Amino acid sequence: MISHQAIWFKNYTIDYLEGLRNANMGVHIGIRFMEIGPDFLKAGMPVDHRTTQPFGILHGGASCVLSETLGSVSAWMTIDPEQYRAVGIEINANHIRAVTRGNVIGVCTPLHVGKRTQVWQTDITEEATGKRVAVSRLTVAIIEQGTLSTQKEKVIVSK
Repeated sequence: MISHQAIWFKNYTIDYLEGLRNANMGVHIGIRFMEIGPDFLKAGMPVDHRTTQPFGILHGGASCVLSETLGSVSAWMTIDPEQYRAVGIEINANHIRAVTRGNVIGVCTPLHVGKRTQVWQTDITEEATGKRVAVSRLTVAIIEQGTLSTQKEKVIVSK
């Protein structure tokens, strides 16, 4: 029997996730959360002057930012945020196809959701064609609140 139970710790909404976009890297390069599924998170990112490299194509680092944003937020959504934090510890990406304009879409799904580590895969496609642009994998550590000496005391959500 297939379970349709979502993997998230609680029922998050796109509006709530958009509130996380206060003065961080994702907002600076235009990442927008689009959809929360039972076991995936989707976001879009423009391919423009903020996200291209000097030769006019999507910067691989921007793809990694999209992947790390999706993977870190996805991991955070699976834990009790009052007790734990999710922090990226390793990321890799394969850049498959160049994009020069428009938007890319990242869909992040879990490969492993454990008590202390998680692994998330983000497939990035060109919005206009649906063709794969990159695939990235992020490994996340789940740590107790207060473990980081300079962490924010609380995740701030604003609109």
